[in-house]
Amino acid sequence: MKKLLFFFLFASFFTNAQETVNVDLSNPNATIYTHLFFLQDESYQPKKAAATILGLEEKLAIEKAIKIKKIFDGKGLFVDIDKVPNNPSYNDTVGYSSSYKYVLFPLRMPQIYVEKIGENWYYSSETIANIDTLYKEVFPWYTESLKKIVPVSGRKKFLGIALWQLIGLLLLFALVTIIFFIIKRIVFWFLQKIQHQITKRNTNIEVNKVLKKLAHPISLLVSLAFIDKIFPSLGFPLDINTWVFLTLNIAGTIFWIYVFLKMVQVIMKIYAQFTEKTDGRLDDQLVPILNNFLTGLVIAFGAFKLLRLFGVDTTTLLAGATIGGLAFALASQDTVRNLIGTIMIFLDKPFHIDDWIEAGEVVGTVEQVGFRSTMVRAADTSVYQIPNSKLSEIVINNKGLRLFRRYNTNLGLRYDTPPELIEAFVKGVREIIVIHPETRSDSYNVEFTGFGDSALLIMVNVYFKSLAWGVEQSSKHRLHMAIIKLASELGIDFAFPSTTVTIEQFPEKKSLSLKYNINQEKIDAAILKVVSEFSNENPSKNI
Repeated sequence: MKKLLFFFLFASFFTNAQETVNVDLSNPNATIYTHLFFLQDESYQPKKAAATILGLEEKLAIEKAIKIKKIFDGKGLFVDIDKVPNNPSYNDTVGYSSSYKYVLFPLRMPQIYVEKIGENWYYSSETIANIDTLYKEVFPWYTESLKKIVPVSGRKKFLGIALWQLIGLLLLFALVTIIFFIIKRIVFWFLQKIQHQITKRNTNIEVNKVLKKLAHPISLLVSLAFIDKIFPSLGFPLDINTWVFLTLNIAGTIFWIYVFLKMVQVIMKIYAQFTEKTDGRLDDQLVPILNNFLTGLVIAFGAFKLLRLFGVDTTTLLAGATIGGLAFALASQDTVRNLIGTIMIFLDKPFHIDDWIEAGEVVGTVEQVGFRSTMVRAADTSVYQIPNSKLSEIVINNKGLRLFRRYNTNLGLRYDTPPELIEAFVKGVREIIVIHPETRSDSYNVEFTGFGDSALLIMVNVYFKSLAWGVEQSSKHRLHMAIIKLASELGIDFAFPSTTVTIEQFPEKKSLSLKYNINQEKIDAAILKVVSEFSNENPSKNI
């Protein structure tokens, strides 16, 4: 298997290869090729491989070169020699550094890299200084001891794999399974403690379900980390290790995506509990918006991570996405403005859900605030979708923030109404307002305010306690009915537009004026009767 892999690794070099391959340190590609080529079984010359290490005696340099190769094999780090630059002055450092270096695996093993020293390329001094530590991390102390105690019978191979390796693999999975269930319980308990410290309350059933789902991938991540730590010790060849660690990295990335998605759910559950305690419902509308935004963010970052694992140059992809995103943003400026308007609405909070607002020509109740627009339901139950960009710019009259609902009207009495009955009528209306359960008894006005074209004007100014439109209409109905009954008991008529022609000289013609009863006892009895009936129909309030 190694021979086959080696053939594909260096196929481009074999086509032009000669019987003798010389040491070449002129560029990163040549140095790395020299190191790996002379440590292959069929071309094993460690002295030539050690030439890639500068400043050490031959024996120590050979040891370091072999350890670097074993680290690559143990971690499944496959060197694609065709992708290694062959520019003698290659520099992948960021900024204005004058040093030249090439990092083979910037994500998984950034400590190992080659650098240019003089006219040649060698493994860096930092790499040489860290190589023993890295080797111990990949192959712990028990690795060599394990190989020594394996009997001869355990070295027999089945499908190219030694028997002891298969047994070790089975033991590893058994141990990982035990660790998984133990860690899962510990993580779930720990998450509950964190949730309790943040919210200062016990977890409910819904949050517990999410925490259990969150504990599962976290436990899997711990198990994967354990496999990542132990698996190189089993001594599998590079081709197997490459696929195993690629699978582990993919699984780990997917689990991390799952963890962050569940974390978003937990945070949104906790935030939803918090918003339930607030008076306004605008915060409730922010929950699904934030949930969608954070979910998309996690998936996007996870997708980029997966693409990098498969060798895709995400830098180029990100640059292309940025340019494409800029073009898309320019083409959809209205959408961007609406998004900014949404942010401003949630920051300024000019209204809440169920508030009655006037926004330009639209008057109605706010039902929903979305990413792009706000839904307002008018009194006739029709629905208006107002773009948030427009809503954040126009003047909004939020009647939902009123302390009370003001009601002002004028009652017109006939001009021939006696002053005694006008005064009695005003007094009776005042008493009705005082005992009305939905009006403020400490703030109202009932006064004879003027002379209209056809009536004596009685101003009625009251404040209803409820801000709900339907309750206000019901309260008006009861108030109006009581006023009409009062006028009926007092014998008072409401005026309507009319013209009176007075004829004084005709004999035997009687006056058309109404006969009003201004007996004070009857007036008081009429007021008492109407007020008592209204009080019985509507529970009295404390004055």
